Formats: sequence, C-alpha cells, structure tokens
Amino acid sequence: MGKHHHVHKVSAAALLITLGIIYGDIGTSPLYVLRAIVGDNPIDSTVVLGGLSCIFWTLTLQTTLKYVILTLRADNKGEGGIFSLYALVRRAKIKWLMFPAIIGGSTLLADGIITPPITVTSAIEGLGELNPNIQIVPIVILILTALFTVQQFGTKSIGNFFGPIMMVWFVMLGILGTTQLSTNFHVLAALNPYYAYKLLFLHPGGFVILSAVFLCTTGAEALYSDLGHCGRENIRITWVFVKLMLVLNYFGQGAWLLAQEGQKLNNANPFFGIMPHWFVPTGIIISTLAAIVASQALISGSFTLINEAIRLNFWPKVKVKYPTDLKGQLYIPSTNWLLWAGCIGIVLYFKESKGMEGAYGLAIILTMLMTTTLLVYFMILKRYNPIFIITCLVVYLTIETSFLIANLSKFLHGGWITLLIGSVLILVMLIWFYARKIRNRYVEFVKLADHLPVLEDLSRDLTVPKYATHLVYLTSADNIEEIESKIIYSIMQKQPKRADIYWFVHVDVVDEPYRMQYKVSEFIHDDVIRIDFRLGFRVAPRINLMFRKVVEDLVKNKEVDITSRYKSLMKNNIIGDFRFIVIEKFLSYENELPFYEKVILDAHSVLKRLSLSEARAFGLDTSSVTIELVPLIIAPPKELNLVRTE
Repeated sequence: MGKHHHVHKVSAAALLITLGIIYGDIGTSPLYVLRAIVGDNPIDSTVVLGGLSCIFWTLTLQTTLKYVILTLRADNKGEGGIFSLYALVRRAKIKWLMFPAIIGGSTLLADGIITPPITVTSAIEGLGELNPNIQIVPIVILILTALFTVQQFGTKSIGNFFGPIMMVWFVMLGILGTTQLSTNFHVLAALNPYYAYKLLFLHPGGFVILSAVFLCTTGAEALYSDLGHCGRENIRITWVFVKLMLVLNYFGQGAWLLAQEGQKLNNANPFFGIMPHWFVPTGIIISTLAAIVASQALISGSFTLINEAIRLNFWPKVKVKYPTDLKGQLYIPSTNWLLWAGCIGIVLYFKESKGMEGAYGLAIILTMLMTTTLLVYFMILKRYNPIFIITCLVVYLTIETSFLIANLSKFLHGGWITLLIGSVLILVMLIWFYARKIRNRYVEFVKLADHLPVLEDLSRDLTVPKYATHLVYLTSADNIEEIESKIIYSIMQKQPKRADIYWFVHVDVVDEPYRMQYKVSEFIHDDVIRIDFRLGFRVAPRINLMFRKVVEDLVKNKEVDITSRYKSLMKNNIIGDFRFIVIEKFLSYENELPFYEKVILDAHSVLKRLSLSEARAFGLDTSSVTIELVPLIIAPPKELNLVRTE
C-alpha cells in the first residue's frame, strides 16, 4: 500500500469528520422534500403517508442497500466516485463503458449546480417566518458569492467546523422530528410499504410524486464519491445515525402535515413549521450553516471530478491549484467560477426554492443509472454470484427507471436546464476524448535504436553549437523502444540540437488513484536516457518537480553525471543546464478528412485554445521550456497535378 493510502480507522474524530464531509446534500434534503411532495394542493393524508413510505423505502433500498452496502465495496484503492469506478472496470477492455462514465460524470456536475442554490435558498426562506417581506435573493447571492470566493484560499481551517456543524444539524433534525412525532404516532404506519403502493398506483397522479420523493436520495452519489476522504466503515457507521435523524424529521414533518389536513401550504415550509416559534431564528442559522457545508461538499466534489476527468483524458487541461497541504484538496479556478455563474443564474431564474425543486433530480437519476451499469460490470469482474448480479440489475433498473420516468415530468419546469448543461459537458468530454484518439492514430513512431548512433555522434560533434547540457523531451510513446518521428526531426533537422545528455520523459496514467512510480531506461550511458512515470489518475503531473527528484536519485546512486561539460564549469563542479522541449501539434490545412472527424478536430482546436498549454499542464511553467509547433498532417491530400511550363 502506497504512502497515499491508509486505513481509515473508526474513531470519534473520524466519525465527526465523516459527518462534515459526506452528508451535506442528503442531510439537508428535509428542507424541501416534503414541501415538494405536497406541492400547492390541499394536504391529503394519502399523499403524506404515501410520501413518507416512499421516502423511507427509498432511503432503505437506494441509499442504504445500493450505495452504503453494495457500491462502497467497489473502491479503487480506497477511492470512490463514478470515474474511480470506471477506472476499475475499464480493465475489462470494453470500449463502450466510457459512455456511462462520461454521461454519469457530466450529469452529476450539471445537477450539482442546483444543490447550493436550493439548499441555501430553502434555509434563508425560513426568514419569511419572521418577516414575510424580506428579500431572499440578494442574501442567497451574497452567501454563494462569498462561498465561491473563499475556495481559492482552501477550506482547511473552516473545514474543522464542518463536522460539529453537521452534528448539531442532525441532532436538531432528530429532536424537532421526535417532538412532532409524539403528537401523532399514527404517522409511523407509513413504515408499511403498502402506503407507498397505494400512493403510486391507486392515487390519481401519485406516480409523478416520485419525482419529489427522489430528492431525498440525490446526495447518495456523494457517499460514494467521498469514500476516499473518510473510509467505508466510518460512512456505514455514521449512516445509521444520519438515517435515523432524517427519518425522525421526515415523520415529524408528516405528523405536522396531518394536523393541517385539507389546508394548503401556500408559502409555508413544514420544515420550519415543526419548529417552536422562539426557536426559528436559531433554526435558520443552523440550517444556513448546514446548507453552506452541503454546498462546500458539492464544490469540492466538482473539483475532484474535473481533475479525474483531465487525467483520464475526458476534459481539457485546465489550471489546478493546491491551496493547502490537505490530502485531496484542489482548487480549479475555471470550474469554480463556472459553477458560481451557474448557481447565480439558477437563483435569478427561479428566485425561490419551490421553483428549483422542479429542476432538481432529473439529471442526477441519469448518474445513478450510469453507476448501476458500471457497478454490474464491476460485480462481473469480481465474479459475484450471477443470480445476485441479475437480481441487483433488475431491482435497481426498475427503481431508477421509475424515478427517471417520474422526473421527466420536470423537463418543462426547469429540468431542461440541467439536461442542457449536462449535454454540453458530455459533448465537451466526447470531443476531447475522440479528438485525442484521432490524432494519436496518425502519430508516426520510429525505432529509437535506429537513431541512437546519430544521437551519439551529434552529442560529440563540436562543430554544432551546444543547444543545452541536458535536453528533455516529453514523449507520448508507450513503447520504450519507440519515439515520435517529430522528436527525431526536431533534434536532427529542424535545428540540429546538440546536448550532452538527451532525456525522453513519458507519463502513463494508471487506474490506481495515487500510484507514483518511475522507471529509468538507459540506452547510451550518460547520453540517452528515458524515464517513464506511472501516475495515478488523482496525482497531479508536476513533472518539473518529479523529474528533478528522479535526477537527484540517479546522481545519488552514481548512475548519471549531470555536471556541466563546459570546461570552466566542470572545473568548478557546476551542474549543467536543463531545457525542456514540448512539441505541440496543430492541425495542418493539408488534410482531407471525413466530415465528422474534421468537425471533432475543429471543435478540439477551439477547446485547446481555452485550455492550458502542454508545458503548464505538466508543471513546466517554472522551467526553461521551448515550445515547438509542428503541423499534424493526418490525411495527406491527393497528388497535385502541377505542370511545369517553359
């Protein structure tokens, strides 16, 4: 087990941290779920009891059984999430499995744009209990803007408070629910699944209510995504407590609703309705803090998701920062401000959380269906009992397809927004992935051994001005015996580049999240050396630092001499200079391509202009770097019928 991996031991501190990281989204769902189920219709006991029954069995079957018990087993060296699951199952060499991964990741990001607005807005709307005329939208925008602004500084210090905040939140949920529940124990009858059946199949329009019920489990995917931060056992233990508090609160709200049977909610929220009037200000403060924690979890999860997508070649290379030394904490400026813009747009468009409920859930159910697809292949690879696999497939496809059908009713009520955003993200990922496939298909590789004699001669040819003491090329050749023909052309013909030592560096992204290994292949002693890095899909490719560490190790082991070979500098034992050469390919005009490939490559060119250069993406921006642009001639045009005249 590498140094990045450790067993997450169960302890009071670990359980508290887990509460703060994992349960923001699913834990704040009582703010809006029952209000969404009742809607603008008069309160009906069939809807209330049926809705509670659906909530309880959704939390049991979907969250507990599928995610907490089953999916958490599919850990990739301790890490979870849909891209980690994809990295596990792609070993099966089934090409189409990339589609569930891309669709799932994109829809998770898209629907996540609604999580901060709906949770913060639902919490702040509690102020309406105190002052009906208060303007909610400016307050929500202010809180969200502050939250996204602090991301660049890291959340290590405030993160220490997340656990205690969520502990207070869940205890509050349990106490408020129990207080109301004691006024009407009849509501516990909803534990009987018959009430769910009665609502869905016997009550007019009951099936559509599933779209509101689904909101109680939208955060289940986060339980899996944050597996690496907390560990399986800590999640499973805390979930027992969290589920109990959630159920108590839902049933407490149900008891309160039954007492108002026949009336309309109007703008009232049963979540705040079950609070004693004197407690409402305190409840609003706690709710707002919990909403901020939920939003922070979504933002951090989005950063991790985009970082994994970059490493798996699903997303353009963008700037990734590490604001603190906390493991796994990232800050991606472009993602941060795109999320902020999306959240503010949602707030301004819907203005109140009731409207956001209509858009929430439609995209995330697609993520869950994609996770189910990948999970089935994981179970096949692990040789689970075939009957068990088929049972899981049938049960969860039935449940999630039912949720999808019900959620389709939300399309015209705002669901189109998240589907549109998700579709754009899917398109970007597919373009980036397929453009790389097309380009790589036409990259020409040559045998390195055929060019070693010339490299050795050039290294010793004093008639050629020395370009650098150490010349370092980044190569995409997976085979250590090969090299791109463009690199050989760059060294020997573009401008003969004499160097004392030629280094070829290759980076291979592996399916284990935090692997950090390297291999050295020496072709000519102190003259031609290749270094292969094997890095996990969650490891930042800071090649400048890694290359320096490798060279230090080689010098320490007396495997290479990096002293400058200029006589005056060698005499004083001065280290030679290092220069990196990065070859960036651009699409040549001299191409005749199929129409769809041309469209993909043109779109890729646009995305590439918006993304980081290869040098900055590999952490070489502080090094001595030369960028060489070479034309990528994929399909040469037909022979020109050029005629010479006198």
